[in-house]
Amino acid sequence: MASSRTLANSISPPSSLQSGLTRQSSNLPFVSKNISFWRNGSLNLPLKTQNFPSNVFKDSSQGQFSIAEPVVSPQLFDVPVFTSSEVIERFRKGRETYKSKQKYLAMYSSLFGGITTDPAAMVIPMDDHMVHRGHGVFDTAAIVDGHLYELDQHLDRIIGSATMAKINLPFNRESIKLILIQTVATSKCRNGSLRYWLSAGPGDFQLSSSGCHESALHAIVIQDESPSNYKGVKAVTSSIPIKPPQFAVMKSVNYLPNVLSKMEAEENDAYAAIWLDDEGYIAEGPNMNVAFVTKDNELVMPKFDKILSGCTAKRVLVLAEGLVDEGKIRGIRVGDMTTEEGKQANEMMLIGSGVLVRAVTQWDDQVIGDGNEGPVARTLLNLILEDMKSGPATVRIPVPY
Repeated sequence: MASSRTLANSISPPSSLQSGLTRQSSNLPFVSKNISFWRNGSLNLPLKTQNFPSNVFKDSSQGQFSIAEPVVSPQLFDVPVFTSSEVIERFRKGRETYKSKQKYLAMYSSLFGGITTDPAAMVIPMDDHMVHRGHGVFDTAAIVDGHLYELDQHLDRIIGSATMAKINLPFNRESIKLILIQTVATSKCRNGSLRYWLSAGPGDFQLSSSGCHESALHAIVIQDESPSNYKGVKAVTSSIPIKPPQFAVMKSVNYLPNVLSKMEAEENDAYAAIWLDDEGYIAEGPNMNVAFVTKDNELVMPKFDKILSGCTAKRVLVLAEGLVDEGKIRGIRVGDMTTEEGKQANEMMLIGSGVLVRAVTQWDDQVIGDGNEGPVARTLLNLILEDMKSGPATVRIPVPY
């Protein structure tokens, strides 16, 4: 039988890991000061009797697993039990321990039927099917100089996404619109973004939403203090499989492929990873559309039948018609484009509500054009910025603060 001292030594972490655990746990306000993960160089697990399988311990020097028998630990986790008010207070203190460039100014939830301006209260139940099953859709709208930009267009898209996801609307379209506007007004945010979700709602932890007693609407006003950056960026071709068209055309919360694609780009010192569709044609980025100016000076954007229909991308196509009239581009086309054609284009750009219009100066190992932001991308960026500030009433809704 292995002694408790031998067992403790066999599972002691490296010194770097031990210091890391101590450092991290000391910075977490949620961890009780009575909880000890490592004591005297040994791991204390939250069980009085610890029954370990015979292959759980590994001798780092020999690379072999050693056999260990049940060990009785005299120390237990001391996990505190909190009241609801104490939980909120701990959330509040937890947010104070880290700095973020984003501030959450107001949240609406149909589950409590109102608006809160306390970030610690901006929570939703764990049994909401959007949380544990991904059964939810979302959208966003920019707040520019006290106006909501393209709110109607984004509302149409989220309602279409909800229909495809079989989520019933908790209110009619006009009521949802008024709730969103009032949430922004309450936040007093004049420049930021509004993000909102439609969820199958809370009810249980089953797979089907048939047990959900009501669908839900959630919305948060976000003020991002990050400086604007429109400098040209690098893109790579994504190795993460693209979503099938049925799921790619709806803006659901199932964004794991998008997250992994973005992380893949960052791991390769790039800003975005570009997806190709099942036929090998250029599709989209992880959360933006992509467009090109060809050698023939034609603005080309991939078709929306297999990818998300970008509201900003569609608006850019409308604004670009003026460039045709001015002779700055020869024409506009929405259609298929191969990777080879894209890499040989004069210009490449990412288009979306987050990036607006951002030039891509390198794709994989291929420099795009002369390696600088192209004139069409710069012009389209200026047009969309101007449209956000002084566009027609069809794309700008004033917020009654």
